[in-house]
Amino acid sequence: MCDIYKKLISARDYVRGKVNFIPEIAIVLGSGLGGLADEIECVGSVQYSDIPAFPVSTVAGHKGRFVFGHLEGVPVVAMQGRVHFYEGYDIHDVVAPVRIMGLLGAKKLILTNAAGGINQGFAQGALMMITDHISSLVLSPLTGRNIDELGVRFPDMSEVYSKRFRDAVRACAEKLSIDIKEGVYIQTSGPNYETPAEIRAYERMGADAVGMSTAVEAMAARHMGMELCGISCITNMAAGLSPRPLTHEEVKETADRVSRDFKALVRAIVSEISKIG
Repeated sequence: MCDIYKKLISARDYVRGKVNFIPEIAIVLGSGLGGLADEIECVGSVQYSDIPAFPVSTVAGHKGRFVFGHLEGVPVVAMQGRVHFYEGYDIHDVVAPVRIMGLLGAKKLILTNAAGGINQGFAQGALMMITDHISSLVLSPLTGRNIDELGVRFPDMSEVYSKRFRDAVRACAEKLSIDIKEGVYIQTSGPNYETPAEIRAYERMGADAVGMSTAVEAMAARHMGMELCGISCITNMAAGLSPRPLTHEEVKETADRVSRDFKALVRAIVSEISKIG
């Protein structure tokens, strides 16, 4: 048993000792969506800072805790705030919360984030279903000795974002009359925003949105057999596509403005994918 896996098991056992609850679906709540955790019929929560040797969120708006309970009648665990590579953590620490939710029993995962729009057909405030991602610009969370207890050395990534779940997202958006976009997400390391030249390069690579999270979490989840989907909130147009300088305040303001639709969509997705065997 490698040291990384021992650390994961230790953290899982600590969390399980505080909240004895088996979730069906795991949710990562990105910027502007943290309030959804308050809508969960909570049976318990655990602060990241209370878990021994566990990474802690340092970004404004990311509370940093696991919330357990029921949403739409479905047993869930939500990450109210995530940790990022740019905060200085090892890549294995960045994906540790997602891995622990899987080790606690969650087989399905909903990833959400705030992202910059590259596709000029998107408007600020749009919601985009992630159809695929580009992760080549960041270190793979599978680097180093393989954790055989979680998955194989060379996992297939030809369908990271489940087709079944993507169909469910489309159905939920249609039912809620939400005009959801679809596209490819590219993850960068951050914390600086991208340059206009980089955005032009990413566009040529086929990216529709850019952000500083999510892809590494998706890879770690697929490695351990979780089925997942992802939703980005386009909080701003990427560098060079807007006359205004990019700011984190703008990201938070836009995410807060569209949070009602975003939360409604995630709730509907939870209900819908819980029916998928």
